[in-house]
Amino acid sequence: MPNPSHVLDRVLVLEMVRVTEAAAIGASKLIGRGDEKAADAAAVEAMRSALNELWMNGTVVIGEGERDEAPMLFIGEKVGCGDDKAPEIDIALDPLEGTTITAKAGANALAVLAIAEKGCLLNAPDTYMEKIAVGPGYPEGVVSLKNSVTDNIKALAAAKEVDPSEIIACVLDRPRHADIIAELRALGCGIKLIPDGDVAGVIATTDPDTSVDIYLGTGGAPEGVLAAAALRCVGGQMEGRLVFRNDDEKARAARLGIEDLDRIYGLRDMAKGDCIFAATGVTDGSLLDGVKRLRGGAVTTESIVMRASSGTVRYVRGEHRKGVA
Repeated sequence: MPNPSHVLDRVLVLEMVRVTEAAAIGASKLIGRGDEKAADAAAVEAMRSALNELWMNGTVVIGEGERDEAPMLFIGEKVGCGDDKAPEIDIALDPLEGTTITAKAGANALAVLAIAEKGCLLNAPDTYMEKIAVGPGYPEGVVSLKNSVTDNIKALAAAKEVDPSEIIACVLDRPRHADIIAELRALGCGIKLIPDGDVAGVIATTDPDTSVDIYLGTGGAPEGVLAAAALRCVGGQMEGRLVFRNDDEKARAARLGIEDLDRIYGLRDMAKGDCIFAATGVTDGSLLDGVKRLRGGAVTTESIVMRASSGTVRYVRGEHRKGVA
């Protein structure tokens, strides 16, 4: 367990919840409206405004993309009060993880962020990342991207003392995962296919109530860093390897100082030191309830906030009354 950071004040733990709550409430107005871009824009604007109220000098290291592609909360953007005496903090964020989910009123849409001391979060390019993750309680290195799907499942099953057919895997429902799914089916594994939201998918491996044992597949690299920050707080193992589809994506990595394009990143390569992870449900899901709108204009939220140095996990239910700060 890492030592508590002198930079990450305890006050910031609940302040991060306020930020994700703001983003979730903003996006909730667009649930089921069929407009992904509008839902994302609402979450971005609300999260940005909330971050700029905080006493910190924050730098977005995982954001909505590079500056030319994202007018708000882009990689490298500065947020916070701007006070020279405020702490320097790196921020990874996804104001709306699950834009399609939100537009279609599906499950497991979240507003998510993680913070750490400067230099402690992987400054990953906005590309794909191959990922594998399991929850806590297993021998170190029980699974790895160096191994085949079959070998990983057999190793995990042996560590859990069950037959491979009893392992439940979470996989994004994408054509690119057809071979992974076929290999899992051949082993008799159960598969939880999710339409989006691989941060929630990775976190599901830490929650016995979900029955998910392992997360496998390729999703966004930014989401990989966010998921790694969460696992640093609650335990588990994860590896990630960046996937590049073209020279432009390789150039993005080079601009961020990434030289070894085939490197396998461990959990502490993606999120080291003390860190705080927070998420608020936008729509109902396995991890959190979504935003609920009540008569009279009030809304309710459910959030989770974790800290690596203490191993503390808090669930926060909030009622936000109209006209009340």
